[in-house]
Amino acid sequence: MKIDRLIGILSILLQEEEEKITAPELAERFEVSRRTINRDIEDLCKAGIPILTSQGTGGGISIMDGYKMDRTILTSKDMQMIMAGLRSLDSVSGSHYYGQLMEKLKAGSSDFVSGNESILIDLSSWDKDSLSPKIELIQDAIELGKTLKFKYYAPGGNTEREMEPYFLIFKWSSWYIYGYCLLRNGYRMFKLNRMAELVHAGNFEKRSAVPMPDLSNEKVFPPQAKVKAVFHPSMKWHLIEEYGIDSFTEMPDGKLLFEHDYADDEGLLSWILSCRDMATVLEPESIREELFRIASELADKYRNKGDYDNEEMV
Repeated sequence: MKIDRLIGILSILLQEEEEKITAPELAERFEVSRRTINRDIEDLCKAGIPILTSQGTGGGISIMDGYKMDRTILTSKDMQMIMAGLRSLDSVSGSHYYGQLMEKLKAGSSDFVSGNESILIDLSSWDKDSLSPKIELIQDAIELGKTLKFKYYAPGGNTEREMEPYFLIFKWSSWYIYGYCLLRNGYRMFKLNRMAELVHAGNFEKRSAVPMPDLSNEKVFPPQAKVKAVFHPSMKWHLIEEYGIDSFTEMPDGKLLFEHDYADDEGLLSWILSCRDMATVLEPESIREELFRIASELADKYRNKGDYDNEEMV
């Protein structure tokens, strides 16, 4: 929307560290043409905002020194969204910094912020006591330009890593860190819950043109093959929760025919096993064979207590 772009341009111009910016830079940032940016600048000037433009080397677009944005540019709904975002960050903060920031905003915007909190977001995990210190340490490392050393536990094995951190990410119901891995010599993303013994290491100079992480499901979890399975009717809620209402077809007998792409065998096997006897995989054959092997081993293990009987484990 144009109004969102105008507010975005104004916000950039108000940043002290970015005194001047060129029209091509704004066009690239907002993914519009240079002509559109020029029209936006004209509209801001017509609205009474003192924008200055200069040509030549070192030239660009800036805003008059000392200009302050009237807070009425933010509506009550805008402030509610800002507060919801700050509350969500405080759910994983060990310092309560965001809560203190909310109080500062409320103090100056009492007529914009009501006591009615209709959106509540909690970004913490079951292991919040471990997660919050990690997030705080990572934020400090990004700000101070410190590399991070840690042990990483993944399905492919356990490794010791050192990385240059650039982005802290919340997606797929979990927290991740994205940066340059010095072990693999490339940009990687790591899941915080799989990291241990996380510490600051040496200093690093931030690389130029750091690529933004591609967080699309297709990039992070590229499809490997398609699974076809039949689910008991009582599992309808489970399929809808995980993959949506269009992920299955209801058969004449009430059972649910499920067909979907999957990224890796281990993830699919874990998910199918969590459904116990309520799911029957039809394809691929390799997954059927692996499920049979796992089920057979589990049956043998629990049929015979072996070396792990109750007396020896006491």
